[in-house]
Amino acid sequence: MSARAKRRNPVIVAMLVMVLCALWAQPVPAAEAAKLSTKVQLFYYPWYGNPEIGGEWRHWQQGGHTPPADVGADLYPKLGAYDSGDVSGAVAQHMKWIQRSGAGVIVYSWWGRGSYEDRMAEGVLDAAAKRGVKVAWHIEPYEGRTAESVVADIAYLNETYGSHPAYFRAPDQGRRPVFYIFWSLQIADWTALDQVNRDNVILAQTTDTSKIAHFSGMYTYDGIAGATAPGWKEAGAYAKEHGLIWAPSVAPGYVDDRAVPGNTTPTLGRDGGATYDKEWSNALDPVIGGDPTWVSVTSFNEWHEGSSIEPASSKPPAGFGYQTFAGAYGKQGKAAETAYLDRTKYWVKAFEKRR
Repeated sequence: MSARAKRRNPVIVAMLVMVLCALWAQPVPAAEAAKLSTKVQLFYYPWYGNPEIGGEWRHWQQGGHTPPADVGADLYPKLGAYDSGDVSGAVAQHMKWIQRSGAGVIVYSWWGRGSYEDRMAEGVLDAAAKRGVKVAWHIEPYEGRTAESVVADIAYLNETYGSHPAYFRAPDQGRRPVFYIFWSLQIADWTALDQVNRDNVILAQTTDTSKIAHFSGMYTYDGIAGATAPGWKEAGAYAKEHGLIWAPSVAPGYVDDRAVPGNTTPTLGRDGGATYDKEWSNALDPVIGGDPTWVSVTSFNEWHEGSSIEPASSKPPAGFGYQTFAGAYGKQGKAAETAYLDRTKYWVKAFEKRR
């Protein structure tokens, strides 16, 4: 058989394809994973759905919109109106982009046991593991949430997903799992957390140090506040004095006009990337940001609030008034789509250098 014929042998071709697919499915090498910073953590939303993958639209229709071209966001995703259950497609691409950003942890928006987001968790964990990304948890204010239910949630998450290789255990905090509690001030008494606080890192969303008696530290989430950093220096100083974690949140901007028509929340323009740089600068300046333990980023993909660093399409569907990332750090067109991923990596390196 000639060499040309051998190269065309369908059996050989099929075997090569199988080998390549197997190599692609392997987890990222340890050396590559080690380059990602576990001190920079991106808020991640797994609540999207479309009929093609999950059987129905989820979230993209927020604000009375009709996807796929018309979605409840002022920016349009490069991936279109994707589904959070598309593990080998959209979610795999997310993890590739997150790896590019240099951030090593996503903070997964979780809405209770049995919720849609709970059902999406294993797929996201699987995709994260292949890129060396770790997964922490953002326990949201689901209906009926109490301090006691959060204690049970932490036990559930640890038991259900704790053995997964992507499950985040903070290396600088005794390898304890990490839980952010959104709207923690909604609940006055968090004494129940004393049952689990020793073995887990649990962060309150506040800079009010009188409200964190049963927590491991604080974060802010609010992307608008990051532009002025109110109370950050004091919160950071308190955390350092008491051996707690301070994880202020930075954002590239904020706009929710299409997702929440009539909302009076102020808009924070991206200003070509200057807003993101300002918030990162605030966080890393000890005189302003309080010398953070970690930096949390609002967000990877909260499209409703226009705070995403996930690539936005440079050519969104016409006629809906979408914004783009054009002009970000002097970039235009396709080059601008990934501008915030690359700028995140810049700041990740700056943060790691000063730690």
